[in-house]
Amino acid sequence: MGFEPRIVGFLCNWCSYTGADLAGTSRIKYQPNVSVIRVMCSARIDPTFVLKALATGADGVIVCGCHPGDCHYSEGNYKTMRRFPLLKKMLKDFGVEEDRVRLEWVSASEGQRFSEVINEMTDKVRALGPSRIRISLDADKVER
Repeated sequence: MGFEPRIVGFLCNWCSYTGADLAGTSRIKYQPNVSVIRVMCSARIDPTFVLKALATGADGVIVCGCHPGDCHYSEGNYKTMRRFPLLKKMLKDFGVEEDRVRLEWVSASEGQRFSEVINEMTDKVRALGPSRIRISLDADKVER
């Protein structure tokens, strides 16, 4: 049996979560590796949420929000869009592979797109293999 990645998905309530729901009600299949955490807006996702997910065993993290210009809170996704490159830079400095963390825009009517994004993310993380972050942290605990 091969490696099956654990991916944490932070989905905004208004678009992406509804897009995931549409995928489900439309019986569009996607890989079951994502554990969804519903947030009210993608701007609510503090970078420490992503770090904590990776530190506690996630092999990848995906953040999904409304398309730019469609945010329920007017500009929440613009804030996410500005924060994300900083998060990616910080993760790169920590040695985290770039493809382990991803930002996507998925609207409520894009169930098929949600499925494609999740399948693509799962395949990329599967190709990367297990995250070394948790292994490194566990080894660090043993040494102390």
